[in-house]
Amino acid sequence: MNRSAKTIIIAALGILSITATNASAETWWEKTHPRRDQVNDRLEDQSRRINDEYREGGLTAGQAARLHAEDHAIRQEERVMSSFNHGHITPAGQRALNQQENAVSRRIGY
Repeated sequence: MNRSAKTIIIAALGILSITATNASAETWWEKTHPRRDQVNDRLEDQSRRINDEYREGGLTAGQAARLHAEDHAIRQEERVMSSFNHGHITPAGQRALNQQENAVSRRIGY
């Protein structure tokens, strides 16, 4: 293997390692607000699922709108809870929000 081929391989491995590191790195917000991050990640996932079910015909427009409204209310509640605890939510608050998300999730489908 010649010198330029080795250089290209080393450069490619360096780029791959940087990409892998960035893909798995948590943001500052995720590190400092893990409960809120988990709740919000679930809400984002549920929003995607609602949209998918609507597109596939599993939900009517009205059903999808109601489910999105319920998720929006959960997100608002999460924000209110965090305002009482210096930007964080308590474990009990997270459990309560997760229970509400579970109820919405059961009505989405798949």
